[in-house]
Amino acid sequence: MNDFIDPDASEVIINKKTELPLVWFLPLIALLVSGWLIAKSYNEKGPVITISFPTAEGLEVDKTKIRYLNVEIGKVTAISISDDLKTILVAAQMNSTAADYLNQNTSFWVVRPQVGLGGISGLGTLLSGPYIAIKPGDGSREDHFTGLTTPPSLKSSAEGTHFILETNNLGSMKPGTPINFHGITVGEVLSHKLSDEADAIRLTVFINKPYDQFVRKNTRFWIDSGVDLSAGADGFKVRTGPLISLLSGGIAFRASAEDTVENIQPENSVFPLYDTYTLSTQIVYQNTLKYVMYFNGSVRGLTVGAPVQIRGIPIGKVTEINLELDKKTAEIHIPVTVELEPQRIKEINNGSDISDKDMMAQLIKKGLRAQLQTGSLLTGQLLVDLDFHPKSKIVLSDNQSIYPEFPTTASSLDQFTHSANIIMDKVAKLPLEDLTTEANKTLQTLQGTSKAATVMLDTTGKTMASAQQVLNTLEPGSTTHYELEQLLRELTQAASSVKQLTDYLEQNPNSLIRGKKEQ
Repeated sequence: MNDFIDPDASEVIINKKTELPLVWFLPLIALLVSGWLIAKSYNEKGPVITISFPTAEGLEVDKTKIRYLNVEIGKVTAISISDDLKTILVAAQMNSTAADYLNQNTSFWVVRPQVGLGGISGLGTLLSGPYIAIKPGDGSREDHFTGLTTPPSLKSSAEGTHFILETNNLGSMKPGTPINFHGITVGEVLSHKLSDEADAIRLTVFINKPYDQFVRKNTRFWIDSGVDLSAGADGFKVRTGPLISLLSGGIAFRASAEDTVENIQPENSVFPLYDTYTLSTQIVYQNTLKYVMYFNGSVRGLTVGAPVQIRGIPIGKVTEINLELDKKTAEIHIPVTVELEPQRIKEINNGSDISDKDMMAQLIKKGLRAQLQTGSLLTGQLLVDLDFHPKSKIVLSDNQSIYPEFPTTASSLDQFTHSANIIMDKVAKLPLEDLTTEANKTLQTLQGTSKAATVMLDTTGKTMASAQQVLNTLEPGSTTHYELEQLLRELTQAASSVKQLTDYLEQNPNSLIRGKKEQ
């Protein structure tokens, strides 16, 4: 047996290398991806905050979202009851992008479907369920918030200007109350609070652009109730506003024609809020004169705010009506304080430097007096009318007021009443019973006279018949025939006159007292 040995066989070397299988790369890749996801999730996770709400209605863990401008920036992770058992604590995990929003003045509220006079909101939550909305605010960083019970009226993206309105009558004003400009809704009320002095209510309002440019120095705001019905010395006045103001109330404003663009007011400017449109139209004069007036008659129908006028032109108003009792004399006085506005009167030929007070004193010296007049028969309201009565003397009262006294004179109604009372007093003093007795006697005499006249007529008739018979026996043309014929004519005329007198007295028996009526 021959053993054959390959000479190259000794040189063959078997080289075994250790290779890592590809299957081991899969766990490594999974580990790297998991780490990346964990790091990404950690980096994207923001702070955890708590929000207290009065109720958890509609809120669910891991389902209720927190949104800003309809973008999700967090979600509810836990719901619990506070330690005092009064509120609900909602824990929420926020995104890292929301960290800059979580400041002291940031607001949260629950968005639910709402139906109101201004429209319908939150319809999208009917399918997706309620969500928590956020309105970023300023201040220091915060992680615990108190949720709002009602949504704020202003969206953070709105552009415009804030203003402050002061009023003593809040009425139906509340957040969301519309503000109208020429019938167009241009803003709304954001909030209201009591002033620091507790003497007024301050409303924070927001006017959208570009309408905020019409809020200028002399702009007037008033409460627009939809229907403004007022009764005064000028009668009844009715103004109507938008329908939504009639249902829920509102505020309106108007710009003055005298204001220019330079008078546009800055942020948070303060304006008075008038109760009615009529009050907002009244011009406020700086230079005024105050007087006190004493009227002898009743002031029923005279109210504070009643106009003071000269020949129909208003120059002032009544500011105060009081009742005074003089304990020494037991007399009652009614001082009426008025405020005159001389700036309403246009001055001409103003050559001398005379003050308004001195000019008013000259007018009083010439006979200017105040008297009450009825402004409207429909409402019965009175006004103070100033006019010249040169023959009227100045009769002043024991004025205890700090203002000078303005002389007054009796009104036309008081003068008429006084004259009527004088006439009634004279009539009451007449001896009516004696006059009645005399009238009865006169009527009895009249009846006797009428009967006597009737008898005389009968006798005259018989006499005339006898005379006619005698006349027939006489010769015509004789003297006796002529004289007898004349006698019969006179008797006929006399009988006719007596007949007429008797008929007239029967038809007008009072003519014996009053005389015959003029034809």
